[in-house]
Amino acid sequence: MAAKQTTQHTPQDQSQAKNSTKNNPSAQDAATQQNAQSHSKNQPESLLNDTAEGKRLQEANWKKWGPYVSDRHWGTVREDYSASGDAWRSTTHEMARSKAWRWGEEAIGGICDNMQYLCFGWAFWNGQDPILKERYFGLSNYEGNHGEDVKELYYYLDNTPSHAYMKMLYKYPFAQFPYEQLLSENAKRTHKDPEFELMDTGVMDNGQYFDIQIEYAKNSAEDILIQLKVTNRSKDKTATLHVLPTLWFRNYWNWQEQPIKPTMQADGNHQIKLHQEALGEYHFYTEPTGALLFCDNETNNKKLYGSENKSVFVKDGINDYVIDGNENAVNNQQGTKVSVYTKRSFDPGGVEVFRFRLSKTALSNPFKDFDAIYQNRVQDANEFYATLQQIISDPEEKKIQRQALAGMLWSKQFYHYNVSKWLQGDPGMPPPPDARKEGRNSGWQNIDNLNIISMPDKWEYPWYATWDLAFHAVNFAMIDSRFAKNQMKIITHEWYMHANGQLPAYEWDFGNVNPPVHAWATWRVYKIDEKNNGKPDTDFLKLVYHKLLLNFTWWVNRKDAEKNNIFEGGFLGLDNIGVFDRNDATAHGVQLEQSDATAWMAMFALNMMRIALELCKTDIVYQDMASKFFEHFLSIAYAMENVKGDGEGLWDEQDEFYYDQIHTKYGENIRLRLRSIVGIIPMFAVEVIDEASLRQAPLFIKRMNWIYDNRPELANLVSRWKEQNSTLHLLSLLRGHRMKKILERMLDENEFLSDYGVRSVSKYHKDHPYTLKIGNLIYNVAYTPGESDSNMFGGNSNWRGPIWMPINFLIVESLQRFHFYYGKDFKVECPTGSGNYLTILEIAEFLACRNLQLFAADKSGRRAFLNGDEKQQNDPEFNQYILFHEYFHGDTGQGLGAAHQTGWTGIIAKMIQSKYNQKRARKEK
Repeated sequence: MAAKQTTQHTPQDQSQAKNSTKNNPSAQDAATQQNAQSHSKNQPESLLNDTAEGKRLQEANWKKWGPYVSDRHWGTVREDYSASGDAWRSTTHEMARSKAWRWGEEAIGGICDNMQYLCFGWAFWNGQDPILKERYFGLSNYEGNHGEDVKELYYYLDNTPSHAYMKMLYKYPFAQFPYEQLLSENAKRTHKDPEFELMDTGVMDNGQYFDIQIEYAKNSAEDILIQLKVTNRSKDKTATLHVLPTLWFRNYWNWQEQPIKPTMQADGNHQIKLHQEALGEYHFYTEPTGALLFCDNETNNKKLYGSENKSVFVKDGINDYVIDGNENAVNNQQGTKVSVYTKRSFDPGGVEVFRFRLSKTALSNPFKDFDAIYQNRVQDANEFYATLQQIISDPEEKKIQRQALAGMLWSKQFYHYNVSKWLQGDPGMPPPPDARKEGRNSGWQNIDNLNIISMPDKWEYPWYATWDLAFHAVNFAMIDSRFAKNQMKIITHEWYMHANGQLPAYEWDFGNVNPPVHAWATWRVYKIDEKNNGKPDTDFLKLVYHKLLLNFTWWVNRKDAEKNNIFEGGFLGLDNIGVFDRNDATAHGVQLEQSDATAWMAMFALNMMRIALELCKTDIVYQDMASKFFEHFLSIAYAMENVKGDGEGLWDEQDEFYYDQIHTKYGENIRLRLRSIVGIIPMFAVEVIDEASLRQAPLFIKRMNWIYDNRPELANLVSRWKEQNSTLHLLSLLRGHRMKKILERMLDENEFLSDYGVRSVSKYHKDHPYTLKIGNLIYNVAYTPGESDSNMFGGNSNWRGPIWMPINFLIVESLQRFHFYYGKDFKVECPTGSGNYLTILEIAEFLACRNLQLFAADKSGRRAFLNGDEKQQNDPEFNQYILFHEYFHGDTGQGLGAAHQTGWTGIIAKMIQSKYNQKRARKEK
């Protein structure tokens, strides 16, 4: 184990980082604009390396510090040591201020080093709340009427890949934060009611709140400038704010047999000196100065458990001093947690700036050059994004992309979880209940995670989700391909991937199954990285490819119950899209044959074949692998046509659409004629191969020709794989007719097509609910464009109508590949019934533009994702900030679910870039 720890977590691994920004382009200086515009128009991405920010990314240590602190650590599986596995009730928001966490830390706008030894974050008090505002408040899965839900207003506005510049905004009311009102009102509401939000309470009315702008700017890798700008947004009310910038060491010493405890102490003139064995010495400087409040990052056992405390000054000591005036709760000299305490009164419209500096170097005049350094980092951020966005002409799209990337970068998190230690317990701590040894994740004792990882949302989902991460990596590759590659290597590492080849799904259940999109993501990251850096990283491609071989084998062995190349998979990340819980089909007396699982596997096979052909360029050994996956693809295609060997497949000739199929214990074979994206996903299994790639693999060509001559029942299924169009070959599950029929339904505004993208379930089911009867059980599914109205999967997920960005992105990408083969002469009516015919590429752009309408202001200045919230829609202090929700209402475009799901909704940033790349390519032709 010791050797494992020394090789797993290198500083370079931990320092991977990315980011984005949203500063107004007008703020760029003339020199920055001229520099960006002077670059070649042919390969703008490669020129990112020439910017000041791009050069930082080539230095290993610049990402040592970043926004790696979670937005929420309470209520996570990692901190749950209960016998029942009830994570939401095991550690709560109420307990969080008093409990020292085992596996990570949480904060408002926090930063830390890449091993999270030392953290910095913020605490505020409006003089009214019963507790300090040290962390975001939200409802647990049991408390929200649509599952867990953060109830705060904050926005990630800017970030660069090295985190040399970062900016976010937090809005904090003057009045007492309505904790109880949010809890009680949401408790009254059902799944059929909308959520009750902070804005609904009225505490933010009439500008009765503080805008708290948090910024970080690095002078060097370990010299960080911190600026807080507080604005009273009221026009007529004076208000007081208590400001407490806070430093603390993550408590790792309680879990070690021979700990070396870090120290922090007052160092004269309100400065603080900090020391930790691995980090060395740091210095913290403040302007203006304030009272130093020290305590220890130790659990208040007396308060939580009625037992003795290990320290006189425990974790919630600063809270008790400020709120209750308990002077015995803190000291002014030393500890492992410290706040600098200042109190200010703000007149209406009043503004004050607070400055701090955390540096590895002792500085005699830390604020002398502060403003100049800060402005330089802002200019560097503008230069970086001006270079990235030089082909983008629309200012709205620049804003959307920059804020999307900012959210991606802010959502990186230090993620620490060793399942074996979690199950067994730590030295000097009470042992976990015996029931845990057979409970959650007990079969995943290989999990030993200690990395910086991209999170879906650091409050609602402060844990990686494997298929989300694939989309994150593709997005990140635009701005920091080293980090993107690192994410793909991490998730396939043996301290993540199970020995049997399964990838971990998410910490609530590592053994669940996500769609196998990682070969696709690996290939996309590889190609983007090649474009950005001018050379292919075949070592990366080989490394991940060999791990994906194991994963493919796991799928074949574990998710093809009848060994007929038709796959099950379960919910596959689509939660409640099915008629019943697809994770538990046997409980309903059926065997499920899934259109989506089978299509994902066809896509997986084609992706693996394409990667093998690429690797043939330098190693002919991979020809056999290319042939292997080509034959897998053909076998899956054949099986989709002939599920039981009776000529009946997943394609329905009557509806001309793909459906799931079930086999009941009563001997029935039933197609589930529920029109959902399950029937669109077969479109994703498409690949276009050029002659140059084939010339590198003569044995592969020979095998292809043999199959064509000797296995016509396979060859004739797959669209135009033998026919050659110029120098291109097409491999797809869809022949031209089937693709047109799927597009006809998908582009029908009475079915899948919304003003804002492709819905997850057809609107047809609004007036025609789908009903299924199995024995005495009756199941009904209707079109539900907004929040879920069922309890399936906790009630906080809905794939029965809303728009999901990752699926829309894959639709657009697949159409682009089809067009690459078919060209401008192949046209389809779009929208269906309009009489307007477009090329497949034009349809891809049409759909991308509809997705953009979720975020972009229309002619009247309204943004669709804010539909239903007139206060934010009409208030200029809100409506310029973009939130990237988990999913969107299928009719109105209103943002739903997690509000900061930049993780995969942020893929809109790549969609914008692709849109302009396609336009540029057409012009060049």
